[in-house]
Amino acid sequence: MDRSSGRLGFVLPGALVLLAVSPAEAYIGPGAGFAFLSSFFVLFVTFLLAIVTILIWPIRLLIRLARRKGKLAKTDVDRVIIVGYDGLDPKLAGKWMDEGKLPNFKRLAEKGDFQPLDSSWPSMSPVAWSSFATSSDASRHSQYDFLSRDPKTYIPDLASVKIVNPTRHIKLGKYRIPLGKPVVRLLQRSIPFWKILGENGIFSQIIRVPITFPPQKFNGAVLSAMCVPDLAGTQGTFTFFTTDTEGAKAATGGVRKPIERKGNVVEAYVPGPANSMTEGQEELRVPVRVVIDEANESATIHLPGETFRLRLREFSPWKRVTFKPGLGVRVNGIVRFCVLSIRPHVELYLTPTQIDPDKPAMPISEPLFYSVYLAKLLGPYSTLGLAEDTWALNERVLDEELFLEQVWLNHEEREKMFFNAVDQTKRGLVACVFDCTDRIQHMFWRYFDENHPANRGKDTVRFKRAIEDLYVRADELLGRIMKTCDDPRTVLMVMSDHGFTEFSRGINLNSWLVENGYMAMKNGDKTCKDWFQGVDWSRTRAYSFGLTGIYINKAGREGKGIVDPKDALALKREIAAKLSGLPDEERGKTAVNDAIVAEDLYNGPYLDASPDVLPAFNTGYRISWESAVGKADGKVFSDNTKSWSGDHCVDPRLVPGVLFCNRRLARKNPAIVDIGASVLDLFGIERPRHMTGRSFFRAASEESSAGFVPRGAANG
Repeated sequence: MDRSSGRLGFVLPGALVLLAVSPAEAYIGPGAGFAFLSSFFVLFVTFLLAIVTILIWPIRLLIRLARRKGKLAKTDVDRVIIVGYDGLDPKLAGKWMDEGKLPNFKRLAEKGDFQPLDSSWPSMSPVAWSSFATSSDASRHSQYDFLSRDPKTYIPDLASVKIVNPTRHIKLGKYRIPLGKPVVRLLQRSIPFWKILGENGIFSQIIRVPITFPPQKFNGAVLSAMCVPDLAGTQGTFTFFTTDTEGAKAATGGVRKPIERKGNVVEAYVPGPANSMTEGQEELRVPVRVVIDEANESATIHLPGETFRLRLREFSPWKRVTFKPGLGVRVNGIVRFCVLSIRPHVELYLTPTQIDPDKPAMPISEPLFYSVYLAKLLGPYSTLGLAEDTWALNERVLDEELFLEQVWLNHEEREKMFFNAVDQTKRGLVACVFDCTDRIQHMFWRYFDENHPANRGKDTVRFKRAIEDLYVRADELLGRIMKTCDDPRTVLMVMSDHGFTEFSRGINLNSWLVENGYMAMKNGDKTCKDWFQGVDWSRTRAYSFGLTGIYINKAGREGKGIVDPKDALALKREIAAKLSGLPDEERGKTAVNDAIVAEDLYNGPYLDASPDVLPAFNTGYRISWESAVGKADGKVFSDNTKSWSGDHCVDPRLVPGVLFCNRRLARKNPAIVDIGASVLDLFGIERPRHMTGRSFFRAASEESSAGFVPRGAANG
């Protein structure tokens, strides 16, 4: 079967399963910005387009084949498979390969190549995966962090997505009906290389590659990943019900709710979106009744229309829940339950309530019916951008055992999607990212060091091999993948966006700025609350938030800026010089290797969106949790005691990713920006001028790089 017939086999069942989507399904949550009328029209129009697609597909197919004929150079490649293991570290991979624990990685390296892969500056997932997608650096794709800020208000927002709700409504009794539809835009700039492939007749399936929400239209299929919200419009809010009133305190990343036990029964609920159809916008809820069976260490969960039994500390399958805001509208979600305890207190954990892929309340795939197709084929699956509940483990709501179980449940869903795509794609591209490698290393790195501050009061023995087991399991998956790709016309790449290292000490850059006279507080205070509450902007020349660096409070850019633009560069260099080599005197270590001024790192059109000074942190150090949310707490250094004990938001030269390939590379020192250009080269497509990456299947003498490499920095 050739590429075109594979695509036809996908389109037909995909369009047919869309018939199961009711036009009344809708998204109401204001956080994600989709009002119900908009969702109605999205689904209705997509339904019509699906029917039209079936009718005109043969004509479109002939046109595409005619355009493609003679357009592409003849190559020896039919198919490219890219397996992304987020955060896979070359040092750990090399160590365990040498010890014989990763035979499939070793076999792939011996057959082709294995090299460290230079990450992005900064080495963060949204930045690195955007560099992967666009084959360009951050100053060309505009992604520098998870968060960006409105410079006029200093208020943070997601860096990758802009959501604008309609402002006009009409009243219908107690209901508010929006006039117009919300705008949801992907803020990542440049062009993903798979879109260029599609323009040249090469079909792609892109599965859970970060920063693909909202999904872009192209000749292929994509299932969105990082930044897909839950139904409440957040990036993932778990719910923890407990009869222990002391345990119902506030939680970061989740909501703790007190419940009362009456006999063997407790009443709870599944939280949904706020009802933006009403003036009060009250939270929509689905009632849950839990009947405790202490003798059998289990509980029976009663939902409207469904009853099921759970053993203690057992995750339920995904359960569908329906919220009813009124006027016949229904909002569908999915959630997992886990009864954590039944004595002395009843404790019930719920995952964030996620968009149901079978009846999506908003587009999470392109085409829209792709998510529905996968759900019909494989069953319900996690849709949240960050589906592994790291904050539930940080807050000790989940323990390590349950967190690992949740990670692997999500991973198994991803495996099924991936092998289905590989089986369908006889010509074209399949790219799939597996998140387990990132999440487990973040949360279990403390086991490498008994003295890690995060070990205080926690187990240090039982899961000591969790990361090694993770790599062994990744190797086992690779073995199965290699069996499906064992033909000379398939190129297999295994890569990661960055590596990993220890995170034991946080650096509060805002506190450092206060100490050094660059940031000032009202009433002469040395501290401010989250999101700069208490900052005196009339005397502040620089500030920090997010995980990337420092911003100048520049006049004309910031709403209360005071630094003359002509003095800004000199101030940046002054701050960078003082920050470079910053010592942690308590530990006797250098905390900041150096600090780089943005103009010395980037030269693209979105340079001004960058942090003005980017610290390159040494191993063990990262921007502190408090500094990341715009807080100055009076301390420059603090121990990181959270389970999140490993990280990569450091000097990118310390945390390269990996690149394995079943073909030998033509040059050394590949970078993540090179992958897209290399895939285009494999298919005989000339890379566009906007790409800074270059093909690593060509020697440096064959292709000059349009990229920009800072002094002393890694390529990328």
